[in-house]
Amino acid sequence: MCCVLVAMTTLIARALGPQIAGEAALHPVQVSWARFFFAACTILPIAMMRGVTLNDTPWLLHLGRILLGLGGVIGMFAAAGLMVLTDATAISFLSPLFSMIFAIFFLRETIGPWRWLAAGIAFLGAMVLTRPGLDTFQPAALIALSAAAFLGVELIFIKLLSGRERPLKILAINNGVAALIISIAVIFFWKPPTPIQWVMLVALGVIMVSAQSLFLKGIAMAEANVAAPFFYTTLIFASVYGWIVFNEIPGLYSLVGAGLIVCGALLLTWRENLARKKMPGDTPATQ
Repeated sequence: MCCVLVAMTTLIARALGPQIAGEAALHPVQVSWARFFFAACTILPIAMMRGVTLNDTPWLLHLGRILLGLGGVIGMFAAAGLMVLTDATAISFLSPLFSMIFAIFFLRETIGPWRWLAAGIAFLGAMVLTRPGLDTFQPAALIALSAAAFLGVELIFIKLLSGRERPLKILAINNGVAALIISIAVIFFWKPPTPIQWVMLVALGVIMVSAQSLFLKGIAMAEANVAAPFFYTTLIFASVYGWIVFNEIPGLYSLVGAGLIVCGALLLTWRENLARKKMPGDTPATQ
């Protein structure tokens, strides 16, 4: 269900973007504002009812995560408005690979040959999707790649926070503070939405926070190696939505590129879970 909802958010972002909405399109900052503002309106009352407090809050970690998340979401929605849904969704799956690479510098993690192989396979898939140097090069793919990089670094901050904070508190602070920040920024990009666009904007925020909650609940109920691979079915739902709503049929480049990215991401997931199960005395050299 989480994957159905996540794919739906990219569908809404594409519907509000310039390729579909034309002159009525909303700026990605405005679309992102709705994602955080209406998500905050949904999650903050729940957090207050459940007694979430701000005592001993590591604000610098939260702020870093929030700013990176804002950059990633704005970029992701901008790319979704300009690209085929399948391509934009597939490139977003590169974020764990970026997280792995940045972890070398920020967390001093050691990366073994298997994980480098996973990164190489996924990177090859990204090259197939973007097709640099060819007449069919997609400039919007660079926006999607940048968004994936932002979200990859955000994953490092989430890893640092997850051992110190309750998931509900992380969700509440992320959506609440991000909504406050982007509510200031959106003033410079605001365009009066149509009634149907208002419905889509409200739905975007509610759907996104619901997807986040379901994902966290799924991870809590099942081991990561069971739950994580199911997240990649988001690509299937995004392809179906694109086909039904926008008559977008993925071409050969899209299918091959997306397939390589998913294969690389699944290989990384497999190796990460093997590494977690290793005994403390085992060496991580083969990770």
